[in-house]
Amino acid sequence: MRSHDVVRAVRGSGRRAAVVVGGVGGALLLSGCSDHLETGWLPSTPTTTNQTGRIISLWNGSWIAAWLVGFLVWGLIIWCVVAYRRRRTETGLPAQVRYNLPLEIMYTVIPLMMIAVLFFFTARDEAAIADVSAKPDLTVNAVGKQWAWDFNYLQQNGQALNVFEPGVQGQLTGQPGVEKELPTLYLPVGRRVQFQLTSRDVIHSFWIPAFLYKMDVIPGVRNKFQVVPETIGAYKGKCAELCGEYHSEMLFNVRVVSQADFDAHMQQLRTQGYVGMLDSNLGRSYTPPGPGAVPGGTTNGVDGTGSK
Repeated sequence: MRSHDVVRAVRGSGRRAAVVVGGVGGALLLSGCSDHLETGWLPSTPTTTNQTGRIISLWNGSWIAAWLVGFLVWGLIIWCVVAYRRRRTETGLPAQVRYNLPLEIMYTVIPLMMIAVLFFFTARDEAAIADVSAKPDLTVNAVGKQWAWDFNYLQQNGQALNVFEPGVQGQLTGQPGVEKELPTLYLPVGRRVQFQLTSRDVIHSFWIPAFLYKMDVIPGVRNKFQVVPETIGAYKGKCAELCGEYHSEMLFNVRVVSQADFDAHMQQLRTQGYVGMLDSNLGRSYTPPGPGAVPGGTTNGVDGTGSK
């Protein structure tokens, strides 16, 4: 009996030690993943722009609701399998029920309520993100082309900037230093930026992953959105629409800098001779009159819209 008591004591202490070690390991694992959990494994933080926090909250809330529904459904399935399993003493078929009106009403009402709640939060946040009614501090025209980006800096605080930065296609050789050849979009921190998106050829998509927002760039259409960068840093941009053979090399850099550094970069562009605006019709496709070309100012077009 004593030997059995000793074995039980050893086994009990071993289990307790395993539980403690597992608990500590789980806590360490969760603490290491806390940042990823907070952002929903998205490539951003709530303070990157004025909208990333809203987008992350909507994303996490949708996943939490989905997991709750999943656990509920899985639990009900397992419960039904266990509670209503066929016993050995049972013969014949179980009771056949054609319908259960309360259950059918519940199955209809609860999904409708879930969809209504998700629709409310999605519509609310989408309206706030897509709102361009506020007066921007800076207006930038991003021009997509196969396979690079040009940036026309149009206005700042109501005054014309009238400078541009031309872009060349990235050459992905696998060697370091490719980023230096890419066009770089400069944005002042804490300033409301309005992007006006135009294309010279095919449909592209303007995407800065860290901003958690992208918008199509369509020939003949001038799409726009606003954002306030709130964290100084270096980010990456790319095209998110399959636009041809070298779509993967349609890359650009983004620098969110102080107002002083932004003004210094604008002056540097002027010194380099990048004064004016790059017309949408510099591409191989003709841009008809209308809002799809470079907005306003003096362009290659005869009517000031970028058309021929």
